[in-house]
Amino acid sequence: MRRIDVIYVGIGVFAAGGLLYLVLNQIGLDSINAGIWSQVLLVVGLLGWVLTYLIRAFSKNMTYNQQLKDYEDAVLQKRLDEMSPEELAQLQAEVEAEKRHQA
Repeated sequence: MRRIDVIYVGIGVFAAGGLLYLVLNQIGLDSINAGIWSQVLLVVGLLGWVLTYLIRAFSKNMTYNQQLKDYEDAVLQKRLDEMSPEELAQLQAEVEAEKRHQA
């Protein structure tokens, strides 16, 4: 996310809070209660967003982790493509021997 996007999101949240205050004020709440409830709803929204971020961070379901995995897969595939048939056969024999050893 670019800096300008962060500024836009900040302005959008600020505007949403003001709009929420106006809506609550129009439906009959006095200005103090409308202010309190608009703040409560914004804080609940913020906590919900933080919770989704933490879930993605702990489950490693983030863009950086996916890019790193794709890069590692591409490097391994390139190494396999560069191997000669003899080296591939030797690697396959080592993998099979390791499987037999673990079983």
